[in-house]
Amino acid sequence: MVQPASWVRLPTFVFLAFLAAASLTLGEPPAGHDARADRINSVFSSLVDGNSPGMAVLVSNHGRTLFERGYGVRDLRTLAKIDAQTDFRLASCTKQFTAMAVMLLIHDGRLQYDRKLTDLFPEFPAYGRAITVRHLLTHTSGLPDYEDLMDAAEKAGQSTWSATHQIQDREVLELLQRQTSGKFAPGSSWSYSNSAYVLLGLIIAKVSGQPFGRFLQEGIFEPLRMRSTLVYVNAENEVPDRAYGHTKTLGFREDDQSATSATLGDGGVYSNVADMAKWDAALTKHTLLSQREMSAALIPVKLANGDQPKWPLDPDDDNLAPGKPVFYGFGWFLDPWEGHARMWHFGSTVGFHSVIERFTADQLTIVILCNRTDLEPERLALQVAAIVLGGKQAIVHSNYLR
Repeated sequence: MVQPASWVRLPTFVFLAFLAAASLTLGEPPAGHDARADRINSVFSSLVDGNSPGMAVLVSNHGRTLFERGYGVRDLRTLAKIDAQTDFRLASCTKQFTAMAVMLLIHDGRLQYDRKLTDLFPEFPAYGRAITVRHLLTHTSGLPDYEDLMDAAEKAGQSTWSATHQIQDREVLELLQRQTSGKFAPGSSWSYSNSAYVLLGLIIAKVSGQPFGRFLQEGIFEPLRMRSTLVYVNAENEVPDRAYGHTKTLGFREDDQSATSATLGDGGVYSNVADMAKWDAALTKHTLLSQREMSAALIPVKLANGDQPKWPLDPDDDNLAPGKPVFYGFGWFLDPWEGHARMWHFGSTVGFHSVIERFTADQLTIVILCNRTDLEPERLALQVAAIVLGGKQAIVHSNYLR
């Protein structure tokens, strides 16, 4: 008699294979699976649905990718999914690349940290005679905020800028040249300065004899094989796999450009988490500069009188911790978190919000790039850090969270 199929005796190896497959179906992780990845995913998975703008996340630990994932869509027109190759506007995370470009020129002997602003731009007014390249790098120059100068110029009927008629770097220089003094004497105080990094972009172009974007392409992006990273200039190049920025009110609306989106040295780079992993590896391995040369960027600035600088008392969009001590080098914040040494930066502009956190002694790097402004990547990155490094996980805090 033929037995029913359910009673057929299976060879042992087939039976074991069946059990293994069943265990995977029931949700048991495969061999080699890092449980931390599931916990990291839980930080982000509930924040973004499949048809909304979102983010890309990279977590690298001890030189290997622990977690890399995209959430949401690049734009609401095509609903193309965000992945590791999706390019986001980095906003102020651009400043680390601008600072590196300056350091490469110094490495080549073409620029010096103590070079005066008036040496580089002889037409600059007298208040620039005491401003050095180092002051520009460390936000201690005292230069007026160019956005404030734009507002004053528009009220005076001198110029009008918009998302379709954007201010250019040369116009920023012209606005600064119309002033007779800075906000404070160079080196006497600290104030986060987009103006300074716009001027650094112009200095890089002038000293190198190349457009700012071309110098970064040849000096940084191409050597590191960051093939999708670029300085975006409208009508001159295109951003590959581009994410468009969004603002959330009742729903999401595309909000990708503003009157200040065309300036370069302070926020003009687009990149993705795959390329940022290459940038992180290059910083770890000292690919572009020796450890000794790079160390200059990682010393928190002190004021001319030796005091530790503090954030200004007046709150604004670029003032994260009014009145508190600030630790800044060249394009990097340098304050530790929960006893862990780190170098980090945030970026925030219309439609985009980004952060890179490098816990250097722990060999942990977290990059979060968002194409929406209602999320807090700084806080999310520290939640991930708590998972990987241990310690406080229910309450994650920092002096520099909005």
